[in-house]
Amino acid sequence: MKKLCVALALALVGAAFSAAAQDASPGLLYNMGGKFDKSFNEAAYNGAEAFKAKTGIEYLEFEPTNEAQREQALRKMAQRGANIIVAVSFAQTSAVETVAAELPDVKFTLIDGFVEAPNVQSIVFKEHEGSYLVGMAAAMASKTGKVGFIGGMDIPLIRKFACGYEQGAKAVNGDAEVMVNMTGNTPAAWNDPTKGGELAMSQFDRGADVVFAAAGGTGTGVYQAAKDAGKLAIGVDSNQNHLHPGTMLTSMVKRVDVAVAEAFSSAMEGTWEPGLKVLGLSEDGVAWALDEHNKALITAEMEEKLAAAEKAIASGEVQVADFTANNSCDY
Repeated sequence: MKKLCVALALALVGAAFSAAAQDASPGLLYNMGGKFDKSFNEAAYNGAEAFKAKTGIEYLEFEPTNEAQREQALRKMAQRGANIIVAVSFAQTSAVETVAAELPDVKFTLIDGFVEAPNVQSIVFKEHEGSYLVGMAAAMASKTGKVGFIGGMDIPLIRKFACGYEQGAKAVNGDAEVMVNMTGNTPAAWNDPTKGGELAMSQFDRGADVVFAAAGGTGTGVYQAAKDAGKLAIGVDSNQNHLHPGTMLTSMVKRVDVAVAEAFSSAMEGTWEPGLKVLGLSEDGVAWALDEHNKALITAEMEEKLAAAEKAIASGEVQVADFTANNSCDY
């Protein structure tokens, strides 16, 4: 699914690039947690790689290990000739705001954050809509009526995932119990597989038999714990179904890869525009993943119900409450 989506996005880009465009150097600044986190950062990397494969244009990249490196990395990329820089994560918001004001001729695309500036494009997702669908899947697959959610850093964005997940589970089973745990309150929460596994085992001990992790690299520990316990897990951001076939019920895919590829492509083609872009189900910005790795776990009835819910949400018939709208999960 991931490769298909990126291919479709890049197919919209013209094959011919000007000499000036070919000389340009895009840049990609990852969030902390590592480029190969099998989740959010890696989705951004896959989008950049797909762009490079399609166009032959190399890109600059940097993996920060502390917050102080963000502004420095953005400036360094611009000094090295980058004319479009994608910064991944809400955590880069302050750095992008500062450096974009200093470098008005450089285009910046911020993913998961918002900066209002003439040279900044902000891309956010309706994670609650995709999470609603995997919440439905969890409740339909659960034999105990208890499902779990494990977040990374305890921030409103991750509560947004949890809130959507709870709504989807309750839509299937009004008596469903949804357990929610967050890994921590610092950026280290994105890369702590050991704690992720411990939290998952605690939820399993309390009766949960399906767990959804929205925790970056921490999620790998959740998925391993689910495999070891004979339970089911749900991946996030990238399609993670392949990590543990037979354990991964599905993944809530967030099209960060497509967003990165399109930001680079539109900047090269001269169609890049500043402002806010919001991508949900109707914009194909989020989805649940079905492929050869999990098809044995998704029944025809489940697939039919999920397809109907996806259509209803995309059309506006079903409204999914957004935690970040009022800092609560009232629905």
